[in-house]
Amino acid sequence: MIAGVDEAGRGPLAGPVVAAAVILDPERRVKGLRDSKELTPQARERLAVQIRARAVAWAVGQSDVFEIDSINIFQATLLAMKRAIEELSTPPDIVWIDGTHCPSVAYPSRAIVDGDRLVAVIAAASIIAKTTRDALLVELDRSFPLYGFARHKGYSTPEHLAALAAHGPCVAHRRTFAPVMQIRFTF
Repeated sequence: MIAGVDEAGRGPLAGPVVAAAVILDPERRVKGLRDSKELTPQARERLAVQIRARAVAWAVGQSDVFEIDSINIFQATLLAMKRAIEELSTPPDIVWIDGTHCPSVAYPSRAIVDGDRLVAVIAAASIIAKTTRDALLVELDRSFPLYGFARHKGYSTPEHLAALAAHGPCVAHRRTFAPVMQIRFTF
């Protein structure tokens, strides 16, 4: 029982960082798994439905903007990963994590650089993390339509930076991230 783990949302200026943990079922394969960044939004959504239906177990964890600003994005990412792993309905034998660091969990774990590109179970986690986070940002857009979160998902696009300059940050913005901090102090 290998749990693959990946995150989405380390770089954006707004919203939570989301991690997913997935244990795939070798008897119920999901074809077309790859790093979520290499897939169209439609392909990600289609695969996410299949992963959720066919996996032995899957779970998500997140760290909100207050945690990100309090403990930093790196620690918040590890915390989101830990939460996802701990929420799995089936305990894994080992955890494979995309990246260079592992959260502190009760299972043997291994960090794999480019794991989302190289390992199917980590790619599955990347898809679940990305589609979950994207859905959260679409929802956030309903509360804060001035920022365009549904379109750019909180990333530092020209549209987002212009909205920040025009309206200042909202509660969903990461106050410790440089572009937000610079704008925040000009108000």
